[in-house]
Amino acid sequence: MTNAAIAGMFSDLADLLEIEGANAFRIRAYRNASRTLDSLTDSLEAIVAEDPGKLMQIPGIGKDLALKIQLTIETGQLEQLEQMKEKIPPDVVRMLCIPGIGPKKVAVLFRKLHLTTLDQLKHAAQTGAISQQKGFAKKTEQIILEGLEHLEQMGLRMFLADAKPFVDQMVQELAGLTGVDRVCLAGSVRRLKETVGDLDILVAASAPDQAMDYLANHPQTDKVLARGETKQRVRFHPFARTITPGGSQVAMEMDLRVVPEESFGAALQYFTGSKEHNIETRKRASQRGFKLNEYGLFRGEEVVASVEEKDIYAAIDLPWIPPEIRQDRNEFHLAEAGEIPDLVELGQIRGDLHMHTTATDGRATIEEMIEAAIERKLKYIAITDHSKRVTMANGLDATRLRAHWENIRSIREQYPEIEVLCGIECDILEDATLDLDDEVLAEADFVIAVLHYGLKQPKDQITKRLLNAIKNPHVHMIGHLTGRLLGKRPGAEISFEDVFKAAADHGVLMEINAHPSRLDLNEIHAAQAKELGIPIVINTDAHSTTGLDVMQWGIYQARRAGLSAKDVANTLTAKQFRKLLR
Repeated sequence: MTNAAIAGMFSDLADLLEIEGANAFRIRAYRNASRTLDSLTDSLEAIVAEDPGKLMQIPGIGKDLALKIQLTIETGQLEQLEQMKEKIPPDVVRMLCIPGIGPKKVAVLFRKLHLTTLDQLKHAAQTGAISQQKGFAKKTEQIILEGLEHLEQMGLRMFLADAKPFVDQMVQELAGLTGVDRVCLAGSVRRLKETVGDLDILVAASAPDQAMDYLANHPQTDKVLARGETKQRVRFHPFARTITPGGSQVAMEMDLRVVPEESFGAALQYFTGSKEHNIETRKRASQRGFKLNEYGLFRGEEVVASVEEKDIYAAIDLPWIPPEIRQDRNEFHLAEAGEIPDLVELGQIRGDLHMHTTATDGRATIEEMIEAAIERKLKYIAITDHSKRVTMANGLDATRLRAHWENIRSIREQYPEIEVLCGIECDILEDATLDLDDEVLAEADFVIAVLHYGLKQPKDQITKRLLNAIKNPHVHMIGHLTGRLLGKRPGAEISFEDVFKAAADHGVLMEINAHPSRLDLNEIHAAQAKELGIPIVINTDAHSTTGLDVMQWGIYQARRAGLSAKDVANTLTAKQFRKLLR
């Protein structure tokens, strides 16, 4: 189990205890434990395997919490959480997924209004029953109705960042079995979609039963749902948090498909998808007198290609197409023109231009963030703490910001191997002005302008705010453009055409925020920005040293958008990047 999954269980437990009305001290203890475990760099599983007693050396973790962590790792479940789930109806937990409706408000809805289903919640909001409660208003009812609509549009899905490490490990284990010849990811995980609904693994094996038996008896397998000669579906014990509803633990399911080695390439192409991409490949095969299915590419009874994916594509007059861009958008046009891009890779990233320190809501000092960046072989970074509007993050006013920059300038002299920019993540306020005066912003090396508040304003006002920021001569980049949080908060309504045109005209960069819950820009908007020649910067938005490691998920987002290194500004050298800034 990952640290994040264990931390998520304690966070879920705190939420359910608050809904129940439990002792505030207990709730706070579990919340603090969740934050501590989530930021821990050492693996909790490794600590328990070596010496469970070392758990009590973690700050804030006493004997009781240490025992709970140990049992969670050993059993895959937090017993107290399972007990609370028996008490609190599932739909009440799902209410937590509605933006602005935290445990305190859900407690009122559950314990005072006795709402136990989402349908009851919707009816109460429509009839005005909720706004009659203390602390609730008509606006809250509207937020609830909008949130419920968003929930209905989302299925039970998991972040790619949670699913991929798990299924990668499963692939590695299956590959080590005698009788298994080839193993590969398939489905949405292989296409690196930002969220996934289930898992797929393809195996070529001379002994299919061995692979299926291994999976059936795997300690992470909860139940075998179906098993045939070539396909097995299992449900795993929860190992990460679903993005919705409620962010609670999810029991993910996986299909294992066993095929003959001579059909592996065709099966891999078929089961990777997407559905739209496969329809077009089959259409192209048919136009050339072939039949394409998961067993191979056929001309009558003759097998034309089947062992390797690249042979399937070559037979229909196409180069191999990377799984990330198999969406039937423009990949076939690019392939026919010989213009499939060399997609950007993690090793090409030289800088990270969005991160936070203890000056605001970060968990690491300036020195710690610099040293962590050096460890990851970065050549330049920008330290971009929050401006004053973000009061909950202890945002910086002009006086504190200048002192912070002076501190950065002093410290960076100790690290000649990396260039450290004095930056700021400056809020674009609801009235379309910036959170800091131009006089202050002019002193910065790097200015990110962002939307944090007022995301529900009308499209025209949101667009006006962004355009004003883009036209400001001191703004270098727009960060996490829409402000979305996957599964929790839809992005702001924006005129992307107007915003991207202005950014191209004024030389303003656009960010792909690599945090798994943001991935903002999405791949479609990133591709649109690329078409207009807007340089993209992939940033971690790190709030800790380990937060720098989420860069990979931003790289995946860029690859889905068809971006190569030349489209990504922070693949440049520090000198080249500085020249790019207006």
